[in-house]
Amino acid sequence: MDHSTTDPTDPTDPANPMGLEDDSGAVLKTVGKQIRLWRETAKMRQAELARAIGYSDEQVSSVECGRRTPSDRFLEKADEVLGAGGKIAQFKEDVAETRYPPKTRNLAKLEAGAVELDWYGSHNLHGLLQTEEYARALYGMRRPTFTEDEIEGHVAGRMARQAIFERKPAPALLFVQEEATLRRPLGGKMVLRRQLERLLTIGQLRHVQLQVMPTETEEHAGMGGEIQLLKLKDGAVLGYSGGHNTSRVSADPKHVQVLELQYGTIRAQALTPRESLAFIEKLLGET
Repeated sequence: MDHSTTDPTDPTDPANPMGLEDDSGAVLKTVGKQIRLWRETAKMRQAELARAIGYSDEQVSSVECGRRTPSDRFLEKADEVLGAGGKIAQFKEDVAETRYPPKTRNLAKLEAGAVELDWYGSHNLHGLLQTEEYARALYGMRRPTFTEDEIEGHVAGRMARQAIFERKPAPALLFVQEEATLRRPLGGKMVLRRQLERLLTIGQLRHVQLQVMPTETEEHAGMGGEIQLLKLKDGAVLGYSGGHNTSRVSADPKHVQVLELQYGTIRAQALTPRESLAFIEKLLGET
């Protein structure tokens, strides 16, 4: 459920397995309407507000129409000039979420409702485990290429999702990583070193279990590709399995049951969490 090239508008997209709606447009329209109402109450024209807060007429118009995402500074200055007493500035957090790609917002919503996340990956580190440098290097390698703004939007969204580690009550987070993903120096050796240090820190958290699947293993139940299970508060379980350019996501109990069996076997075949942290520490010393 963590591919960077999936289509968030596809109802079968693993980033949007429950058909979650993208409500960013509604948020921007609500914020724009509030600014317009406060401006009209203050008996100011758009041009007057624009001059007062240091933005162009077109920018103010676009924000009020919900076509443009206002910056934190825009909201703060508009709140101050219009005497809104914090009622405009309070939208900063809501607006910040609209700057992230739709896929990232959908993932964050699903993860916010999870009590357990189980993941096996053979190609990259899971997004929740990545450092900012690693994530930026990964998005920078994407083909077709992202623009710099798109890369920064994806990275910011990925980092925001990592708030799940501080969530209370804490969800159970289980990761099995292929050894190869811990050796591949995406972004360079120093980026890899800091990434391994990050894994050692995360692996110490009591609600996190981080395991390594050694390359030398002779039996491996995960040769079919990535697996993820997302267990939600209401008891529903979403299962995802995918290989290169193929994916399947389902809440069908039969499909989920197969994935749970495969995932349980993968965990049994991998190094234990204690052995895995020792292995990562050894890799760090060699890098």
